[in-house]
Amino acid sequence: MFFTNIKKLVQYGINTGLTPECERIYTTNLLLDLFKEDNYEDTDISGEEIVLEEVLAALLDEAVARGIIEDSIVYRDLFDTKLMNCLMPRPAQVQEEFSLRYEVSPKEATDYFYKLSQDSDYIRRYRVAKDRKWKVDSAYGEIDITINLSKPEKDPKAIAAAKLAKASSYPKCLLCVENEGYAGRVNHPARENHRIMPITVNDSAWGFQYSPYVYYNEHCIVFNGQHTPMKIEKATFIKLFDFVKLFPHYFLGSNADLPIVGGSILSHDHFQGGHYTFAMAKAEVEETFEIKGFEDVEVGIVKWPLSVLRLRGKDEKRLIDLGAHILDVWRGYTDEAAFVFAETDGEPHNTITPIARKVGDTFELDLALRNNITTEEHPLGVYHPHAERHNIKKENIGLIEVMGLAVLPARLKEEMEILADYLVNGKDIRSNEKIEKHAEWVETFVSKYDALTEKNVMGILEKEIGIVFTKVLEDAGVFKCTAEGREAFKRFIATL
Repeated sequence: MFFTNIKKLVQYGINTGLTPECERIYTTNLLLDLFKEDNYEDTDISGEEIVLEEVLAALLDEAVARGIIEDSIVYRDLFDTKLMNCLMPRPAQVQEEFSLRYEVSPKEATDYFYKLSQDSDYIRRYRVAKDRKWKVDSAYGEIDITINLSKPEKDPKAIAAAKLAKASSYPKCLLCVENEGYAGRVNHPARENHRIMPITVNDSAWGFQYSPYVYYNEHCIVFNGQHTPMKIEKATFIKLFDFVKLFPHYFLGSNADLPIVGGSILSHDHFQGGHYTFAMAKAEVEETFEIKGFEDVEVGIVKWPLSVLRLRGKDEKRLIDLGAHILDVWRGYTDEAAFVFAETDGEPHNTITPIARKVGDTFELDLALRNNITTEEHPLGVYHPHAERHNIKKENIGLIEVMGLAVLPARLKEEMEILADYLVNGKDIRSNEKIEKHAEWVETFVSKYDALTEKNVMGILEKEIGIVFTKVLEDAGVFKCTAEGREAFKRFIATL
């Protein structure tokens, strides 16, 4: 079976276009070398279905049996990436093919690159398929919910090995260009099957790649070629629109640049984008305004739980200038009545989560106003998920959540399944330590429903989780969607 699986993997490379037919023997020999195998016997696989996950699993079992790797998810992931790299075209070949397709259209180029990122198993389709995804109606439009299950949990052996591993600062972080082709280690994922597309943004070298965890369609990451910290400034808006002009079918946005309201990697300047329309992008503008000196730019408050200003115009340079002006004013803005403070004890609190896109021949720039102030009542942040919602979402509200996609922790999958059983069978939720945190939440909605059955319970839980996430977004809104909140929002706009 070993030789059969080697042949199947090579054939998979040829079928997907990763490997040209003329490299069949060469690729076979690369794979045999990884297994320290000197022999090869050809086998007939005609008519057999080739399922990548199954072929890789069998080859990984073989590597364990031969003592090449330990039987652990971390070591298996490091080794199967080596296997896939044997099938892969070199970076220069990928870049050349991308350029040729870009001459046809930007979309043809990204279609090619996204498929390659999946076929190469850099995006592990079979893991992403395990993610739980659903939509929930809200007063602000249809909200997306996902429970991410595609990121593997490290096992105790790997965690112990990582503690003993020699410290390394190469690559400096997961976003550095040095990840391309990197073999990985127990505390850094393998990236041998990873390819990066070099692009020019704001007259400097940047990289364009896809996220291996794909929270939404064609979820891409655009990152600075230098390991430099994130900072929201006028240049940020220039970078966003430089990318959108290169790939007008994609949006691009940035996490905020302060803790609590910022993204997970503030140490490396980067953006996230993709080919997807979020609920926030579909949300209507409630009220429009004219900003002095920028009468040619449409400005409006978006009907959205967070405090979002939308700028629209044909000339992106005008949106960039106005965006920079709004950012500068917001950085120094204080409104004690609305509990907005630019700084306390020298610590700055105001920043922005920006998102750029092109709709037809019009550019749009959404600016979500953010504030990271904390209090004794809300030690994790006043404009952060409040404590009563931490059973569902405790983590920071970053760019993806701001736009209307809840990325919820993997623990919720098992907790929902246990909850469903307890609700249908009338068991005491507080008696189970895994789900007791949900007891008070369940009490707020269970009486709304005539009966909870095996058929409807999961749908009800999904709906109620969506309601909680909508409230989480409202928590993150600096100016609330109330008459008082809108008046406070207008007070800020009046200062522009």
